[in-house]
Amino acid sequence: MKNLTLFTLLLLHTSQAASAASQDHTSLRTAVTSLVQQQTASLPGKVSFNVDEIDRRINLRACSKIEAFLPAGSQLLGRVSVGVRCMESNGWSIFIPVQIKITRDLLIASRALTMGQVVREEDLARQTTEISQSGGLTESRQVVGKVLRYSVAAGYVMREDMLRAPYSVKQGQSVQLSVQGSGFTLSSSGVALNNASEGESVQIRTTAGRVVSGIAINEGIVRITP
Repeated sequence: MKNLTLFTLLLLHTSQAASAASQDHTSLRTAVTSLVQQQTASLPGKVSFNVDEIDRRINLRACSKIEAFLPAGSQLLGRVSVGVRCMESNGWSIFIPVQIKITRDLLIASRALTMGQVVREEDLARQTTEISQSGGLTESRQVVGKVLRYSVAAGYVMREDMLRAPYSVKQGQSVQLSVQGSGFTLSSSGVALNNASEGESVQIRTTAGRVVSGIAINEGIVRITP
C-alpha cells in the first residue's frame, strides 16, 4: 500500500513537472493579440480580429521570453499568420492564424462611369465597406477633378490607381514654350508629341523642327530648362 502511494505521488509529480515545462497556449495568443492591437491601432476605420485557438496537441517547451512578430511581407488584413518565437537559446517558433477585418467609410461610384470621364462630386457616394485590400479613397478632394483611366460600374470602390490628373498638354496641341536659364527667360512655341499632366515630361517639336523635352506646367505651357 505504501509503495502504491509513493508510485501515485511520483506520477503526480511527473505530470505536474511536464505541465510546468510546457508553454501555456494562452500566453501565445495573448502575445499575438497585443501585437495585432499595436499594429492596427493607427489604421483608419474600425478594426476587429480573431486569434485562432492553438491545437492542444502542440506541446512547446516553456519559455520566459516570447516575442510575437510578423513574417516578412505580411499585411494585417484578411487571413494572416502571426508568429511567436522563444528568444531563449534553443528557442522555437509557431505561427498562429488571425482573421482581421477592417470596416471603412469609402467613396464609391454613385453611377456607372466611363473611361476618360472627369469625376464630379455628384458621381460619388459613401458606403461603409469591409475592405479586403488597401487603397480605397475616403476624401472627395482625392477624386473630384481627376480623370478615370477605365470605366467602372456603380457601387465600385474608388481607388487612386484608377485615376489620373487631367492632361495639361495633349498630343498634337500647339503649346507655348518657356525657356528658363540663369538670369533669362525666353518664349517660343511648338507642338506636343505626347499627352502630359501637370508636372509630367512632354516631348515638343519646335517650329525649327527640333524635338526637345520639357515639363508640362499648366494648360498649354511647357517649361524647358537648357
